[in-house]
Amino acid sequence: MDLVTIEEIRQLKYRYLRNLDLKRWDDFADTLTPDVTASYGENLSFGSRDEVVAFMREMLGPAIITVHHCHHPEIEVDGDRAAGIWHLDDTVIITEHRMLLRGAAFYEDSYVRCDDGRWRISKTGYRRTYEATLSLDDVPSFQLTANRWVEPATQPAAE
Repeated sequence: MDLVTIEEIRQLKYRYLRNLDLKRWDDFADTLTPDVTASYGENLSFGSRDEVVAFMREMLGPAIITVHHCHHPEIEVDGDRAAGIWHLDDTVIITEHRMLLRGAAFYEDSYVRCDDGRWRISKTGYRRTYEATLSLDDVPSFQLTANRWVEPATQPAAE
């Protein structure tokens, strides 16, 4: 039975990441408990689902493209509760400022099986192992040739 539960939790984390990257805020919210706590580094902490979702919605607008990859999960199940550690690799393109951010961290999550039988994240957070930024102006050949949050007529033409 734990293997089924572990797979459900793996899919939950993947949904969390996919909906974050696709900016599907209602679906992203559904991966979290209402009282979730979240800490993304030393200075970015939240005490509820509403706070997390509001911050992500505000900060990750159309000018921000994110790609989050989590892998190598270590998941321990204890009844209707579980804990997980995940390796995170992420890339953020900040189009308005022509900046690229790359980083890695280890997520530490807690999960709970809710009354509807679905697993949700009740605590999440990470501490970076590294973060690096790069000005895209330093890479003259860099061109963003597709961006799903920009109208096709305003997308840069590939040369």
